Amino acid sequence: MAMTHLMRTRTALGLVAATSLLVLSACGGSGDSSSDAEKDSPASDSPSASAEAGSEGGPDLDAIPDVVAEVNGEQVTKEEFVPIYEAAFAQAASQAQMGGAAPDEEQLRKQTADDLVDTELLAQEAEARGLEASDEDIDAELADLAEQNGLGSADELLDAVEQQGVTEEQARGQVEMQVLVEQLVADEDGPIEPTDKELRAIYDRAKEQQAQAGQSGQGGAQQIPPFAQARDQLVEQATDQRIGKVATALVEDLRADADITVNL
Repeated sequence: MAMTHLMRTRTALGLVAATSLLVLSACGGSGDSSSDAEKDSPASDSPSASAEAGSEGGPDLDAIPDVVAEVNGEQVTKEEFVPIYEAAFAQAASQAQMGGAAPDEEQLRKQTADDLVDTELLAQEAEARGLEASDEDIDAELADLAEQNGLGSADELLDAVEQQGVTEEQARGQVEMQVLVEQLVADEDGPIEPTDKELRAIYDRAKEQQAQAGQSGQGGAQQIPPFAQARDQLVEQATDQRIGKVATALVEDLRADADITVNL
């Protein structure tokens, strides 16, 4: 499958959470939270719709150029930038409502541009190494994501995210990039096979954090199941951490030799 700009609808290091934006959209589709609905609403589909959102308290999109960045001659466009930026802004705004600082639009714009540059670098590197995500790979990843979210099939997942303004084409592009990053990490650093020692370390940290939460009087914390029951989740978390570590190091190396211009 040919590399496309569509893949940049995923941020580079957000990929380590197994298409977290896609999962968040699916979860939002099954809930009644108005903040979730606003965060992933169809208004984030296009720059024109986003501009309307900006006039109602959303981010200011007027200063964003048509070409946000150039990476080794490839353009990152405003159309690609806006949905990611809006999602970041909505998350920051939601945190502000819960007592956090108000969104820093300048910082969010910079972070979004950096993430998209990183994603483009990874996409170019995958292409240079001859790596491809087949339709079968994408279908399998979608099925796994559906299962993780308690949905019966990939079609149910796609229906859920579509209700949140993410088209099937965009969703498949997100998953394609996830698969490519996993392939890149395996090509760079070997197969990802977490050891029991690594899993135990993650499990022990989680238990320690739970104990600290109890000591600080934070009630309502979810009980951590026994290690054997939690093993699959621990493998998933360890895998995500490994992907994140290797992908981050790879991006740093790629940036050192890349021709990058950011127009913000």
